[in-house]
Amino acid sequence: MNWTLEVVPVPVTDMDRSKEFYGEKCGFTVDLDDEVDPGVRIVQVTPPGSRCSIAMLSGMPPMPGTKQTPPGGLHGLQLCVTDIEAARKELVARGVEVSPVMHVGETGWEEGKGATWNSFMTFEDPDGNGWVVQEAPSELTERRGAGPGPQNPT
Repeated sequence: MNWTLEVVPVPVTDMDRSKEFYGEKCGFTVDLDDEVDPGVRIVQVTPPGSRCSIAMLSGMPPMPGTKQTPPGGLHGLQLCVTDIEAARKELVARGVEVSPVMHVGETGWEEGKGATWNSFMTFEDPDGNGWVVQEAPSELTERRGAGPGPQNPT
């Protein structure tokens, strides 16, 4: 049985502001904006090329026995791109505040691109949820094969 990560909830305070940020500024596809029950709204967006979406919820009660992350409390989710400089340029052109491209060097974090898998940048949404963007050497389907599940590289 496959276990696929398909939706990650992102806690926000203002649904319309967040929809505009992720849809217009980040260029994510707005898949859904619906009031599923009176007072319960879901906005779902998907990064270009991703099989996993993010969902912003308003009025949704937590499932019994679960915890909720407060708006601005989500950090470290990672997106991958094949050209980090082009991705940074696009985000900046769309009005997103983005860190410089950095890599881990001999003295810790240093500005500029690093070797393969060692180029990163960060940005935050309007609530302070933090994202990391990493440069990958190729698209995921090229690294793991086109089929589901891990591929043996031999």
